[in-house]
Amino acid sequence: MSNGKSGADARRLSGGALIGAINGLLGGGGGMLAVPILRAGGLSGRKAHATAISVILPASLVSGVVYLICGFVPAAVLIPVLLGVSAGGYFGARLLNLLPMRAVAFLFALLMFAAGWRMLL
Repeated sequence: MSNGKSGADARRLSGGALIGAINGLLGGGGGMLAVPILRAGGLSGRKAHATAISVILPASLVSGVVYLICGFVPAAVLIPVLLGVSAGGYFGARLLNLLPMRAVAFLFALLMFAAGWRMLL
């Protein structure tokens, strides 16, 4: 293995660990950080969005299990929200392939801005 590949893998591993830790700590947001990092690493917009969701899934599952064990998840809320999020995730993934990347990037930036603004209020 060459040093270039080894260094890239080390950066990906440490970046992934940081994103996973943020996702676990904040209950989300890791994907919002992953997309720009993946784009900076050379992935196209669609591949960066798809990869971010794919790598956030295991982090979210692990964090979710910890939250369940700690009693942070109200059981009455879990199933209906889980079903809604699953349906929305399916349709959102289908839209990624249909919408122009410029529209996806705009929606992504708008969502990041709105989420940040909401947190400050």
